[in-house]
Amino acid sequence: MFRLLNIEIHKLKYSKASKVLIIIYFALLTSIALIAAIKFDIGPIKFHLAEQGIFNFPYIWHLNTFLASWFKFFLLLVIVSMMANEYSNKTLKQNLIDGLSKKEFILSKFYTVILFSLISTVFVFTVSLILGYIYSDFNEFSIVTTDLEYLIAFFVKLLGFFSFGLFLGILVKRSAFAVGAMFVWFIFESFVKGMLYWKIKPNAEDIMRVFPLEAMSNLIKEPFTRFSAVKSVAKQVGEDLSKDFSVQPLDILIVLLWTSAFIYFSFLLLKKRDL
Repeated sequence: MFRLLNIEIHKLKYSKASKVLIIIYFALLTSIALIAAIKFDIGPIKFHLAEQGIFNFPYIWHLNTFLASWFKFFLLLVIVSMMANEYSNKTLKQNLIDGLSKKEFILSKFYTVILFSLISTVFVFTVSLILGYIYSDFNEFSIVTTDLEYLIAFFVKLLGFFSFGLFLGILVKRSAFAVGAMFVWFIFESFVKGMLYWKIKPNAEDIMRVFPLEAMSNLIKEPFTRFSAVKSVAKQVGEDLSKDFSVQPLDILIVLLWTSAFIYFSFLLLKKRDL
């Protein structure tokens, strides 16, 4: 495992574009902390976002993992460009000539996906923990450790998303086309979702749940209507925003199954393809 990871890390060291994208990605993850600096002082009205409870434990785990998941596209570009470079630079063929099997090649990419997902999760955990201890009104250990399953969901979400990107990178061989294919699939899922809700609304959610991007989206539901201030406003206008925000084990299982499928089909593509 470490030998294969070392090969991929060595390649990334010499890719300027990948290094820039990785730096931008982690800079954006860090920028979540800038939300705490948002203040409005208009005469007698003083508003400090961090003091409104958005960084309270355990809510912060839900909010930050949801926000951080929007930045995953930068690492997706790294993943698909890794595969595109293998073909354009002919390093894939050279690796196989040097004795690396096709299975080991796919595993080296998958280990890199796991590494990116794990480092991202630890990074978000660290940023959230620091922000929480600075701004949260509740610092008891039992409260701090509540809802940590959102971090597991975040890790699984990245794992599935990057594995999908890896599969598309192998399928189309070009990073721009791979990202385009991801976008086309998103449009396809959105179209199917719209048609299902139009034709068979009672069962639409259950059917859409098994689609890959929808399953990843379901792992971490939007956290804003969970915020007490939003609920108060909704009640005043007669709206009920109560729903289940918890991470569902079935959604985790579905994404893990898709992840396994993407890696397996990536291997089959590589195995059958004449390099």
